[in-house]
Amino acid sequence: MNITYTENEIKNVAATVIEKATDKVLLFDAPMGAGKTTLIKAIANQLGAADAGNSPTFGIVNEYENLEGELLAYHFDFYRLNDELEALDMGLEDYLNQNVWVFIEWPEKISSFLPENSTQIHIEILDPNTRLLKIS
Repeated sequence: MNITYTENEIKNVAATVIEKATDKVLLFDAPMGAGKTTLIKAIANQLGAADAGNSPTFGIVNEYENLEGELLAYHFDFYRLNDELEALDMGLEDYLNQNVWVFIEWPEKISSFLPENSTQIHIEILDPNTRLLKIS
């Protein structure tokens, strides 16, 4: 499925991603500045996150909870990983084995450990304001 959108349409795009996801593990493939974190925050908000903060680039993982304080999702940003084994050292398998949403930026950095049934989200920059999203 392909969707062309601008940032003011992000709420509807997030709802569509949730609806079309084949699994709770979403892999975000896009160049730097394409809007991966913006879309992930919109998805978390659509799922009922109490607070969908910033990209976890420096902390590698953020946790999102719903308004009742229950764990809703993990958001990983593996951009700074030097070796995919670092993901195992931080307990990636434990994160993936929970029944919560998992959003992964830069999934190519941990390609050996990704679940086969993950939903692929590819974002292309069409112009400064427009993106093309592909869900597979």
